[in-house]
Amino acid sequence: MIRAVTVYCSSSRDVDRVYFDAAAELGDAVAREGWELVYGGNDCGCMGALANAARGAGGRVVGVTPEVLHAQGITDRLCDELIFTPGMRERKALLEQRGDAFFTLPGGLGTLEEIFEIIVGRSLGTHDKPIVLVNIADYFAPLLAMLDHGIEQRFIKAKSRRLFHVSPTVSDAVAYVRHLPPADPLSPLRPDSSAME
Repeated sequence: MIRAVTVYCSSSRDVDRVYFDAAAELGDAVAREGWELVYGGNDCGCMGALANAARGAGGRVVGVTPEVLHAQGITDRLCDELIFTPGMRERKALLEQRGDAFFTLPGGLGTLEEIFEIIVGRSLGTHDKPIVLVNIADYFAPLLAMLDHGIEQRFIKAKSRRLFHVSPTVSDAVAYVRHLPPADPLSPLRPDSSAME
């Protein structure tokens, strides 16, 4: 049962409006589904749009942020629960623990690091939670092409593409998670340390 979802996204203020709109749409949708929003705890960029929209729709928002970012003055003080961590590794661990499913919106290096850690964790069998790349404006197309290239060159196993779902829109991503049966159909993947190598 999905009670809380972790969303990975950008805190950049400089990205195109389409990404802000998608973040706000996802925050609103998460709240309307009755899911708790767990995210990186910043009040700027797409993170801010996400959290504000969730609150605006009556949702509960949990922010997890490292002290180094809190010191920059970008912490979302309006979170229902705000957790400070010593560093990024502890933050990522809590983001993983607190979510029953993972959505990834377009983002930068930090977002990519977070989602790859979650995908690799699933390949190793440390969790079987659903993972969705929300492919707004086809942002993840080069990344997906790189994964396919890795499969073609036999660095990545073909079954690794089943570790996550790709949605072209926010509504498709939310519907995918909403309609998952109690046992995620992707879970038959057995732990395989070479799945993403």
